[in-house]
Amino acid sequence: MPIASINPATGETFATFPALTAEAIEQKLRLAQSAFERHRTTSFQQRAEIVFKAAEILEQEAERFGAVMTLEMGKTLASAIAEAKKCALGCRYYAENAEQFLADEKVATTASRSFIRYQPLGVVLAIMPWNFPFWQVFRFAAPAIMAGNVALLKHSSNVPQCALAIEEILTRAGCAPGVFQTLLIEAKQVEALLDDPRVSAVSLTGSEAAGQSVASRAGHQIKKAVLELGGSDPFIVLASADVASTAKAAVGARTINNGQSCIAAKRFIVAEAIYDEFEKRFVEGMQALRIGDPMLSETEVGPLATATIREELHDQVLRATESGATLLTGGSSLPGSGNFYAPTVLSNVPRTSPVFREEFFGPVAMIFRVKNVDEAIALANDSPFGLGSSVWTQDPAEVEACIDGIEAGQVFVNSPVASDPRLPFGGVKRSGFGRELSAIGIREFVNVKTVWCK
Repeated sequence: MPIASINPATGETFATFPALTAEAIEQKLRLAQSAFERHRTTSFQQRAEIVFKAAEILEQEAERFGAVMTLEMGKTLASAIAEAKKCALGCRYYAENAEQFLADEKVATTASRSFIRYQPLGVVLAIMPWNFPFWQVFRFAAPAIMAGNVALLKHSSNVPQCALAIEEILTRAGCAPGVFQTLLIEAKQVEALLDDPRVSAVSLTGSEAAGQSVASRAGHQIKKAVLELGGSDPFIVLASADVASTAKAAVGARTINNGQSCIAAKRFIVAEAIYDEFEKRFVEGMQALRIGDPMLSETEVGPLATATIREELHDQVLRATESGATLLTGGSSLPGSGNFYAPTVLSNVPRTSPVFREEFFGPVAMIFRVKNVDEAIALANDSPFGLGSSVWTQDPAEVEACIDGIEAGQVFVNSPVASDPRLPFGGVKRSGFGRELSAIGIREFVNVKTVWCK
C-alpha cells in the first residue's frame, strides 16, 4: 500500500510520501539507541514536563489535529477533535501517575532488603492503526516515554500526516532527538526492524493477520510483544433493560468511528421478551443516522477509511445473506464519490456461516434472539474474539453472571465499551494479549527486576 493521504469522502489523493530508505532507517535506529541511553537517566519530573506539555499542545490545537484525522481517515470532525482532547487526558494521567506506578516495591523476605524495581527496556517499536490515529499512538507513547523508553512509530500507510503531526507534538513538547520518531515505511520493511537487536519490544494494534505476523517474528527473536487485535463485541440486552434508551445506545455503540472500532458493539444479543421492540427501535435508529461529509457538524456517520474496506464489508454482507441471513436495512454502498456505506442490520445469521465468526469493520450489525442470560452468555462466547462486551440489565444476578461468564478482556454494564486511561485495556482469545493503559499498561515495557540484599 503506498504511503499517501487520500480523502475517503472524495477519493482525492492530496499528499504522497516516499518510504524511508534502509540507510535512513539505520540513522534513525542509531539515534534512537543513543537517545535511550540519555533518556533512561532522566527523572520522572523531567519526563512529566514533556508529557504535560504534549497535553497542552493537544488541547490548544485540537481543531487543527482533528481536521488532519478527518481528512485522512474520515471520522467525523467532532469525534476527531474529541480524540485529540482524549490524548491530552491520557498524557496527563501518565505524567501524574507514572512515578507512583513504577516506584520500588518492598517485599518482606529473609533478606535484609528485597524489592522490585521497574526499569525501561529500550527502543520500543509501535505499529499502529488508522482508525484512532492519535489515541492509539498516545496511549502507547505517554507511558513508554514516562517509563524511560524511546519509541519508533510505524503508523498505517493511509495516515502519514497524522504520524508526522504526532512526532511534531512530542518534539515541540521537549522530547530530545530520537526519543520519539515516526518511520514512514512500508509493511515489508517492518520485519528487518523486528530482527534488529536495538529494538527491544513491539506493541501492535491491528488486524489478526498483522498480529500473527508480528508476534511470530518477535517470538523468533525472543522479544516482548503486546497485541491489541480485532473484536466482535457482544451487546447483551436482557429483559429488564429499558428498551428505548438501550436501543439508542446500541446505535451509537455500533456506529462509533463510522463503525470502524475494535470495541464497537457488533453482535446484538437480545432477550426474546423484548426482542421485537428492540429490533424495531434499533433498525429505525440506524436508518435515521445522518450520513455525509465528516467535516460537517450535522454528520453522524462519515465514509469508511478506504475503498478496499468498503468492498470487503459489502462482500461480508452478501455472503451473510447468501447463507440465509435476513437484511433488515442497508446492505449497499451509497452512490456518488467517497467510501460511504449504508448502516446495515442483519438478523438470523446462521451460526454455521463463516461470516458469523468474522469481524465487521464498518456500520454493519448482527442481531440475535435468546431466551435467557445463560443462552446470551453462551452466544456471546461463541466467537474467536474476546475484546470487549456490554451488558444491559437491571437484575443484579444477571450482572454477576455476565461479569463472571463472558470471555472478554472487558465487561461494561449498562454502558457501551470505552477505553479509559485509568483501566487496563486488552483482550483474550484471538483479540490479542498483554494490556495497555493503567498501571498494568506502563509495566508491559519495563524490566521487572528483583533485588535481594543479604
